[in-house]
Amino acid sequence: MTDVPSNIKRPIVLIVDDDRHTREGLQRALQRHYAVRLAEDANRALEQLADNEVDVLLSDLRMPGTDGLGLLRRAQAQHPATICILLTAYGSVETAVEAMKQGAYDFLTKPVNLDHLDLLIERALRSRNMEERNRDLQAQLDSKYGMESLIGDSPAMQRVFDTIRQAAPTAATVLIQGPSGTGKELVAQAIHRLSPRAKGPFVAVHCAALAPTLLESELFGHEKGAFTGAAARRKGRFELADGGTLLLDEISEIDTATQVKLLRVLEERRFERVGGNEPIEVDIRLIAATNRDLQARVAEGKFREDLFFRLNVVDIHLPPLAERTGDIPMLCDHFLRECAARNGKPVPGITPDAVNLLTAYPWPGNVRELRNTIEKMVVLGSGDKLTARDVPAAIREIGREHLPVARGAPVAGGLLADTEREAIFAALRQQKGNRSRAALDLGISRRTLHRKLNEYRTQGILPPAE
Repeated sequence: MTDVPSNIKRPIVLIVDDDRHTREGLQRALQRHYAVRLAEDANRALEQLADNEVDVLLSDLRMPGTDGLGLLRRAQAQHPATICILLTAYGSVETAVEAMKQGAYDFLTKPVNLDHLDLLIERALRSRNMEERNRDLQAQLDSKYGMESLIGDSPAMQRVFDTIRQAAPTAATVLIQGPSGTGKELVAQAIHRLSPRAKGPFVAVHCAALAPTLLESELFGHEKGAFTGAAARRKGRFELADGGTLLLDEISEIDTATQVKLLRVLEERRFERVGGNEPIEVDIRLIAATNRDLQARVAEGKFREDLFFRLNVVDIHLPPLAERTGDIPMLCDHFLRECAARNGKPVPGITPDAVNLLTAYPWPGNVRELRNTIEKMVVLGSGDKLTARDVPAAIREIGREHLPVARGAPVAGGLLADTEREAIFAALRQQKGNRSRAALDLGISRRTLHRKLNEYRTQGILPPAE
């Protein structure tokens, strides 16, 4: 790390260790790049945390009174932005895993490699600063672009946001495709809010929910007496959306006859109500959405090609949640606040192990399923933090199947890649090679254990003799 100019505020590192020589040695190693503070126990460390905006807490694990894990828990609860790194001369797999579950950024054994520690702190600060910039940018986008309901900073979602911003000010027809539950209607609403039509109506029609005989009347309206039960003239959704935006959701499900009429409306911008002959002109922006591959429907002869080309002026593809798992922590935070407010509950925190399970789950119902899951956890949770125990059992079990490390600990640097392997090998030794019992001890499935052992063999690392 290069020297920090004297006129720039340096990050504050608080070193907590009951051994004076260790404290002062780490101070000498870090003071070139950081403003270093010292504390000999957890109580004095908490006083310093209250008085200073500490960026990094570097704490020994074993100390008189409150130990490093206790300090970590209190620091995370009171100062969640502080980066916590634990040090110990008595490294163990279980302690490392527990430290990571409690929110530690990393866990190092003594004697500490000072060059590695310096790089680790630099990387942690860079990561935190990037997260803060992303949050600030998202807040600016929310305010400026009206996309507060769309969450994510993955490359796939950034492409979606860019297309929304480019297409919204225009009059172009937009086709939104993506699996159910990915937020297609939210995208349509964002396009409307960012368009010159934002003060006009936004009208949505879910085409699959209506029988073909009713859909035409729903879209174009009908005259009195047009059919049995038509007791009065009724405006259709096209008329109701005049001056605004009309969303045709699940457009792949409309019948061929309605497709023909819809094509004519798009070409001429006029139509007649069912049972009428007076042309009605409307000024609308059309957005279509579908959870199917519309081009494949064209190839199957189930959707008109000319209508597809009319709709597919601007194409937005929403990825399934399983393809943007990096957005899940951000989505969890958003839904926690939303669901807590709607249900009149305090906003709970959520532990890293719970987030890990939610991130590992494949989410076949996509963002909608995640949101419903978070609401269930908020409503049924009793503590001030949601933990792995609050994750619904079915999701918890499937999530464990897909966790990248033993016991659901998050990966941080190379430490837990090693501790994971050590935990697996130790369990196998303890159970004399019995994989089923070893998997049970580890809290993972036998299939996950088998996959891990195959990975180790591929890397040339052999498990203990069975």
